Formats: sequence, structure tokens, C-alpha cells
Amino acid sequence: MYNTSEMSVAPKENMSPWLLLVLRLARKRGSLRVAIWRKLQRFGALPLGNSGYLIPNGAENRERFEWLATMIRNERGQASILEVQSIDNHSAPQLKLKFIEARNHDYQILLREIRKASSTSSTSGRASRIRQRFQEIVSVDFFGTPLREQVERALSAVEKPKSKESHIQLGKISPAEYRNKVWVTRPRPGVDRVMSGWLIRKLIDPKARFVFASEDKKPADAVPYDMYEGGFGHRGEDCTFETLLKAFRIRDKRAGVMGQIVHDADLFDDKFGRKEGFGIDEIMKGWARQGVSDQELLARGMQLTEGLYQSLR
Repeated sequence: MYNTSEMSVAPKENMSPWLLLVLRLARKRGSLRVAIWRKLQRFGALPLGNSGYLIPNGAENRERFEWLATMIRNERGQASILEVQSIDNHSAPQLKLKFIEARNHDYQILLREIRKASSTSSTSGRASRIRQRFQEIVSVDFFGTPLREQVERALSAVEKPKSKESHIQLGKISPAEYRNKVWVTRPRPGVDRVMSGWLIRKLIDPKARFVFASEDKKPADAVPYDMYEGGFGHRGEDCTFETLLKAFRIRDKRAGVMGQIVHDADLFDDKFGRKEGFGIDEIMKGWARQGVSDQELLARGMQLTEGLYQSLR
């Protein structure tokens, strides 16, 4: 049940938070139906019931719906635009989550395209198309989906010219050369950086020291991991944790399961159906919001990771 009011052309001072487009098309207008559906997809509208589409209220979204309603009426269809204050079986947080999930799905598809592009020698044309699609998604990312920043950084890395240092050749790794090293990664570590740090300290370099820096300020003598340029990072369909497992030929079975856990939490593609990493990622985000330092975030996250590792016995 909707709590609605008829919508005027001019926005109201205390306007309702949602706009609802209710439509009905002529039965034999299949091509029009497809065209309308595609436009609603581009507008970021959320399907609601059999003939309703919801979108956050605002000047731009209002204009989009009005234009679309006019188009439907001109084609002998029916269309009504309503301001919606509330929906009895969908709370405002639930509706926001549905919009976020829809945009997360769009960003996940884009991330897969970016990773495929990064594995090819020529990326300029492909990156340009991906950038255009990214901007389209951003324009309907009404609630600031967290995955947006990850896509932006990954896309920026693909758009940069390939540097000569590039990524380390995995087949030429000598594990002995990576002992007693300083390892550098990006600030505010999340699930992949934290669990990869644990893997480094646990099974690669027991005396590893960790520092945090942006791409342009990383120490020259440090080993980069989960950075966008050089070192050990995402490769093809693999997250950084998986790259490290392969590069150092780690055969620990529990570490292999951990790789699946990190993959699903970091790449959002549900490849392995593992959910444990999402909990660690949410805890890391909570500590980050409390202002915990990067070093403390890493230390706490590594403790969580060790506990998860032990639980896999």
C-alpha cells in the first residue's frame, strides 16, 4: 500500500522521498515495451510490482519520468507519476538497500570487464568504453554504493600507460629474495589487503614489516602488494591473495580456502560461494570509521584472519 499524492510539475518544498511511475502499455506494442524497459534501466529505476517503477525524488529524476510518461501516453498507453511518502511493506532503508544492490551488480559486471581489459596489451579503446559505462552507472548511483570507489581506482589504473616496472613475473619468483622485506600497500586496508598481509607474514616473510602509501609515494625499496601499479596485485580473475598463493607456490590447503574467501568478499562475483570474508570486511570498515590507524587496522585484521585460519582445521 502506498502513501501517495498527485505530483505537480513544480517540486514542492517538503516533497516526498520517492517517485513512482505506474504504466500500462498496449498489448501489441512489444518494441515499445522493450524501449521503455531499457530507458528505465538507464534511469536506475527499481521495479515495484507488475507495472510500477520507483526512483528517488529529485528534479532530474522527475523530468525523466515526466518525459517517459509523455512518450507512453503518445503511444496510446497509460502512465501516472506519483509522489510516494512511504510503502507499507518496504521501509526506506530496505528500499535504499535495493538500489545499492542494483548498482553493486552493475559495478561488479564492470569490474570483470576492467580485469579482462587489464590483461590485454592494448586497452585504450576498451577503457574508453568502460569509462563511459562507469559514468552512466555513477549518474544513477543515488546512494553512493561503496563499490564505486573500487571501480574508479581499478579503471584509473587501466587507463594509465603501462610502466616498465609493471607487475612481477610470477614464474620467476625466488621466495628467498622476499624475506625480511618492507611491504607497501594502500592506506585504509580492507579485506584483501589485510588478509594478504596475514598471508605474507604467515607463509612468505615471517619478519615482514608493513607501510602504507599512495601510488606516487611508495618507498622505492618496498615490495608493493595490492597496489595498482607494480608488485603483487590483481591478475586476470584473481585477487591479490590468490596472486600471492600462486606466485610463491603455497600449497597450504587452509590458505587455499582462505583465497576463496578473500576472492568472493573482494570481487563480489560469488565464484566460490564463500561468505566468511564479508564479515571481516564489514568489521574493517567499522574500525576505519572509528579512526583506527592503518597499522592498527592491519594488526587487528590479521588477528581476525588468524582466527579464521584456525577455525578451518
